[in-house]
Amino acid sequence: MGNRRLITLIVTLAAICLFAVASGQVTGKKSMKQGPPLSGFDRAISQNAQRMIEEGRQIFRFDTFGDQAFWGDALKLHQEIVGAKLGGVGPGVSPKTALSVGLKVDADALPLVLAKQIKAGKVNLDDPATTLALLKLNAVVGVTGFFDKQGNLRSVGIQCALCHSTVNDSFAPGIGQRLDGWPNRDLNVGAIIALAPDLMVVTGLLGVDDATVRKVLNSWGPGKFDAELFMDGKAFRPDGKSAATLIPPAFGLAGINLSTWTGFGSVTYWNAFVANLEMHGKGTLFDPRLSNPEQYPVAAKAGFADVRNSPDLITPKLAALHFYQLAIPAPKPPEGSFNKEAALRGKAVFESKTKCGSCHEPPLFVEPGWNMHKASEMGIDDFQASRSPDKRYRTAPLKGLWTHKKGGFFHDGRFADLTAVVEHYNRLFKLNLTEQEKSDLVEYLKSL
Repeated sequence: MGNRRLITLIVTLAAICLFAVASGQVTGKKSMKQGPPLSGFDRAISQNAQRMIEEGRQIFRFDTFGDQAFWGDALKLHQEIVGAKLGGVGPGVSPKTALSVGLKVDADALPLVLAKQIKAGKVNLDDPATTLALLKLNAVVGVTGFFDKQGNLRSVGIQCALCHSTVNDSFAPGIGQRLDGWPNRDLNVGAIIALAPDLMVVTGLLGVDDATVRKVLNSWGPGKFDAELFMDGKAFRPDGKSAATLIPPAFGLAGINLSTWTGFGSVTYWNAFVANLEMHGKGTLFDPRLSNPEQYPVAAKAGFADVRNSPDLITPKLAALHFYQLAIPAPKPPEGSFNKEAALRGKAVFESKTKCGSCHEPPLFVEPGWNMHKASEMGIDDFQASRSPDKRYRTAPLKGLWTHKKGGFFHDGRFADLTAVVEHYNRLFKLNLTEQEKSDLVEYLKSL
């Protein structure tokens, strides 16, 4: 009886295994353990994650945090958008003008009829009235128009997406599906602000005249912004060039400690900093470092070290905004955009001869922990680093480099391309790379 039971058990187990293979449950590949359906607190976690992503996306794309009080009520940008013919000032901002300064249009927000009319050339893209129609549709990425009951534009506000989203140009140049987290390197922030009819709030803060402010704003150029201007008032570098830095990507931030070129703070800190002090929303921010009158004379005088608004329109939204940003992956390079064989060789150069991975530690491609370095370690000047509390530069994550090559590399775009970056470190660290190794290393960086 014992042997018969053993034979029966073996046959049963064999049948179970055959059924698993036939039904695809066993593939020979390592797979995640499925386990029982989620219940209790596990389900609450999953539901919370989905809710926060959806809320965070909405905040990132559409929340002004009440900043229309600055951009509209104070600067009166909406009057410039409308133009004199429609009750504003100046020539107005047509869609063509808006696109020329890097603003983007969300094609998914366009009704099918309107999209067909644009394609057929039946919509006047030189008319500011068309811009107003796009604002009413919430189709201008990162910009919200506020209209009265008669349909007149009475104010305008901005969102995170203004600088940190672009579009895929699927409909036309500057018009397409949103690409959240991608830096808008076409956006000329300074030129847009310089259109404002009234810059008194800015001149008062910086203690300079209107002409000086407009000169500074127009010096930034496409894809650049000076986040420290309202802190230290330093508009130009010692060499006379603009102090503005490139707009950084807001994707691939999961696992990354510090954000921004100079590591001013964590991702969620920077969200609070920007929403309060750059977007000029209505919230709360506490940072005693900004009370230092020697390093931050403008911020200290303005009381930026301890900002309090009631109601607080920012703080309740920081968690979901942070969660959504961490969920945005670094985009993978398109097929055919790099040489795969060269990239494989470049990977070996990256990991061995150059030891790039000692700072750009895979798979984050940045050091876990305090990823900060002195300017001397990078072989560059310390002007921008000295404007930050830590007086250092952050090790920049490398994933998705191909998406933000426009404008150059490093914080100020001083290196035109990746070849120039590789050559800089080759000289600095005396790596003695061959031309082939340099080329292979560039292909590897393009593959990340």
